[in-house]
Amino acid sequence: MYYPMYGFDSSMLILLPAILIAMYAQNKVRSTYAQYSRVANRSGMTGSDAARLILDKAGLYEVPIEQVAGNLTDHYDPRSKKLRLSQGVYSSNSIAALGIAAHEVGHAIQDQQEYLPMKIRGALVPVASIGGNFGFGIFILGLFLSIPVFQTIGIVLFSATVFFQLVTLPVEFNASSRAMAVLEGYSILESDELGKARQVLNAAALTYIAAALSGIANLARLLVLRNRRR
Repeated sequence: MYYPMYGFDSSMLILLPAILIAMYAQNKVRSTYAQYSRVANRSGMTGSDAARLILDKAGLYEVPIEQVAGNLTDHYDPRSKKLRLSQGVYSSNSIAALGIAAHEVGHAIQDQQEYLPMKIRGALVPVASIGGNFGFGIFILGLFLSIPVFQTIGIVLFSATVFFQLVTLPVEFNASSRAMAVLEGYSILESDELGKARQVLNAAALTYIAAALSGIANLARLLVLRNRRR
């Protein structure tokens, strides 16, 4: 008897490209961020300065900016309407900090304008969380107990997580596009600095692509394993 979920089997080859891309993406975002977090922008603005300027220009005066612990933990919380910047972005005047801060403000503006993909992603959060936490486990249980309905439920739940990852892509790409537009439009970064900020945002976007590919590959593996047991 072989145990496909706990040891190596040929279906794991499906995951290999996604694993390699994920490793490359993580290395790329770390190296690019490290490179441009050491390059100060000429305006002298910090990440929080730039975020406040862009928020106010968008009429989002009521959105507060909070500093949070961690590295690259920056995010906009649509539930509390708060922008949270990591320690390395909040008070830094690096090109990387301004790019990341502007990207997160892009999410705040998406929320303000009720950007449809963001609304869909928000609605998917509960089911994606359930799918991520329980889908794989239910599938494994169904596989080893030979209960097809459990396998199907597990696959459906895990599919919700994959769909969430796919919907995340246009949300992130759009936020980066907005970020570059305001960094240029408000003369926060000069022309030769914009390309460096774009490299930081492109590297970050690659991690979301890698996550989506990983989800698709894992889903494909579940389908292969289910079909083998039929």
